[in-house]
Amino acid sequence: MAAVTKIVFLGASSASFGLSMFRDLFSTNDLAGSILVLVGRDSERLERAERVAKLLNEKFGAGLKIESTTDWRAALNGAEFVVHSTAIDRNRLWRHDFEVPRKFGIRHTLGENGGPGALFFTLRTLPVVFDFVREMELRCPNALFINFSNPESRIVLALGQYTKTRCVGLCHGIALARGHVASILGLPEDRVEVWGAGLNHFQCLMQIRDRESSADLYPLLRDKEKSHDLNFEPLTRELFRSFGYWLGCGDGHVGEYFAFGWEAGEGGYNFEWDEGERVKLNRLVDDVLAGRAEIPDWWLMPSGERAVAIIASVLHDRKQFIESGVVFNQQVIPNLPAKAAVEVPVVADSTGIHPVSLGPLPDPVAKLMSVQVNVQQLSVDAAVNASKELALEALLIDPVVNSAASARGLLDELWEINRPYIRKCV
Repeated sequence: MAAVTKIVFLGASSASFGLSMFRDLFSTNDLAGSILVLVGRDSERLERAERVAKLLNEKFGAGLKIESTTDWRAALNGAEFVVHSTAIDRNRLWRHDFEVPRKFGIRHTLGENGGPGALFFTLRTLPVVFDFVREMELRCPNALFINFSNPESRIVLALGQYTKTRCVGLCHGIALARGHVASILGLPEDRVEVWGAGLNHFQCLMQIRDRESSADLYPLLRDKEKSHDLNFEPLTRELFRSFGYWLGCGDGHVGEYFAFGWEAGEGGYNFEWDEGERVKLNRLVDDVLAGRAEIPDWWLMPSGERAVAIIASVLHDRKQFIESGVVFNQQVIPNLPAKAAVEVPVVADSTGIHPVSLGPLPDPVAKLMSVQVNVQQLSVDAAVNASKELALEALLIDPVVNSAASARGLLDELWEINRPYIRKCV
């Protein structure tokens, strides 16, 4: 592969995630001379994103060629990397995903990657993702699709099962898990090394080690956890004491996969805070672009996301180790179904993404995760076939759903809300 490439960023007009990508894209010289095409639906927001990108490109001296367009089909011509971060009317529909099930007596945590909310997130998201991927098959068939959008596992599962597109999903959940165990251990995060495998937002930390001495930190974690603040991640710690391994990246996320997840809190996502932060960020962006404010220091530091590391590794054949990627299983985790989306370490080089197997999961943990794999498989089948019947089946096998009558009631209501977005993908 040549030392320059074409990167298409779908969802570039997102103020928050767009800025994270820009921090990573422009804080390296690895992509100098490459073309970056920013794609978004809202031309005004896209124009603002392009101005920020050009500002940071110049500030860093990164040397990328930046374009923008609302024509996503044309943008894909000749691309070698497609970064995907889009969502349909994200906060409005996500609120429905959380509130409607509660009205029918379903107690859950976030309504995003597990439970009824994840089903409807899948039903409305996969048709859009398949639009992108089918066009990629025509315009850039060898491109790598790098997904950041939720529901992460279900998107990667659908692409692995129904397409030939090369893809990897990325999430910073492994970093959150490392931060949680480091907090209990009383050690700096960079001193703690973790190796995780499992499902997105539901990884099992197979090893926790001291980077300096290589010592196994699990015995110390078990000891320190006993006297740690009881209000800190109580669900995750209950699972830790019960199964012997640290599971997931926080109670809100891992709680989505359990019938009892709500016991650690069922407040849902803080939409008001999110929308307030977006207003503040947009105001800051406007001030920087107008010269009323200096570029903040944090804009000039990498975000910690791993898309650019993967792109540069593939481009320059570096055989770069990446702590965590969501991939189609095919026996990477041998005691989870082959047709599952799993999150494991990966290595990126010029030939693509290579999952690293950490061997089988502890048997009880694998059995826990297999329940969710089955739910995810049915929800993907429901989405690609636009099938309300399969959607009901996906609800009825989900441990978060505690009533058949509630399942039918919330299905009818949320199906109508999401009807404009549900359509067959195959």
